[in-house]
Amino acid sequence: MALINMAFRLERDAYMSYRDALSGRHSAIGYHYIVTAVTAQRVPLFRDFQLAAIVARELHALDHECRCGMVAWVIMPDHLHALIVLGDMKLAQLMQRLKGRTAYTINRHRESRARVWQQGFHDHALRREESIPAVARYVIANPLRAQIALRLSQYSFWDQRLVDVSRDTP
Repeated sequence: MALINMAFRLERDAYMSYRDALSGRHSAIGYHYIVTAVTAQRVPLFRDFQLAAIVARELHALDHECRCGMVAWVIMPDHLHALIVLGDMKLAQLMQRLKGRTAYTINRHRESRARVWQQGFHDHALRREESIPAVARYVIANPLRAQIALRLSQYSFWDQRLVDVSRDTP
């Protein structure tokens, strides 16, 4: 009986992977993903400190609630980049929760019903040969490359784990 159950699970998992591949998206527990979410019409909402703080608080909350690992993230004026290790939630569900909660709170704060985020998000699963610390440094160095700040210490909305940022270079 156990062998039959195992065979069924393997077949079901293979089917789910096939379905995910057809949709262009696959997520797996324990894998690292870089995700990018962009504001609707690229409006620079997150120049507003309070709106960026809403997104930052939600990233920290998701880190704990969803048992995922927010390795590194940065909130830019009109988009968000994050390096995430998936826990027990699919990537699409995690992003839906992040965007839904932040949109609700931002609109409540602004007394608005406007769209906050563009539909969907971009993701990239890290390959084995990609260095996690190097990718994390790349993510958090976005404000430096965009010339929004000269040093990371001058920029408020980023966070990281396991990364030496003392070099302060991209």
